[in-house]
Amino acid sequence: MVEISRMLVVLGATATGKTKLAVELAHQLEGEIISSDSRQVYKGLDVGTGKDLEIYQQVFPPVPYHLIDIREPGDTYNVFEFKRDCIQTALEIERRGKLPVVCGGTGLYLDAIIFDYHFHPVQPQKSFRDELKRLSNEEMVYKLEILGIPLREEDKHNRHRLMRKLEIAYFPALQKDILSIQIKHLCVIGIKMDRQIIRQRITQRLERRLQDEGMIEEVRQLLKKGLSPEWLISLGLEYKYVTLYLQKLITYDEMKNQLEKAIHQFAKRQETWFRRMEKKGLIIYWYDPTRNDFENLFNHIKKTLRIS
Repeated sequence: MVEISRMLVVLGATATGKTKLAVELAHQLEGEIISSDSRQVYKGLDVGTGKDLEIYQQVFPPVPYHLIDIREPGDTYNVFEFKRDCIQTALEIERRGKLPVVCGGTGLYLDAIIFDYHFHPVQPQKSFRDELKRLSNEEMVYKLEILGIPLREEDKHNRHRLMRKLEIAYFPALQKDILSIQIKHLCVIGIKMDRQIIRQRITQRLERRLQDEGMIEEVRQLLKKGLSPEWLISLGLEYKYVTLYLQKLITYDEMKNQLEKAIHQFAKRQETWFRRMEKKGLIIYWYDPTRNDFENLFNHIKKTLRIS
């Protein structure tokens, strides 16, 4: 059992400004950020994953960040590896006398830390597979997309492959000991905005990424370096639709419209996941940055984490 004295978690749907809020809180509370985004672990996937690394430099001293750019594109990275890396990083941050601040929107990664998921060697899980047999291929694809699991197009039509991917996602292989974590003082902050505002922010952010931030060029360069189009497509969202566009499988307008719709759907799935976390007993302090009540938020965090 590994014990973490204090941990702050900042979660929220895509485009709600998680990184900006987490950096501000880390700056004021002498913290360091641990990313819990399943795609930000990959080097070179910057614009489409919203790393926003410049935000960490906008305060002085700059806020350190971890678990970003730790894998080469095309590599695998699963929830077991994240939990292991997150625990090790949080312990190192605490040894420096700083506060671990976990920030991201990948629900399964957050669950693994907050609810202390235990991972066992991957053997066929009969009862789990029996449950999956009642699901359609589309329902299993939906589950995998929520978990951030890469999917090739051919995977989506192969029931055995879908079931195996879900089995591995929920029961990742364990090398040695079962990792177990106990967080003595945990504070979870969720960013919650009016749905229409989130929709506007998603649309505006997509426009910036396409027109000003070079998202299409980013994907073009990844393909030129020899990265598999299938792997990029399996990541979903920006990398899927921009890759399809660059391969001339869809037009620019089709790419933009389909991508915007997919991101809106993804945001709704994230919100559903967070509600499920609350149903499991997690207390989330919901914060709306448009209402300017940062002082109340800050006081709640200090009280919950026993920070004077």
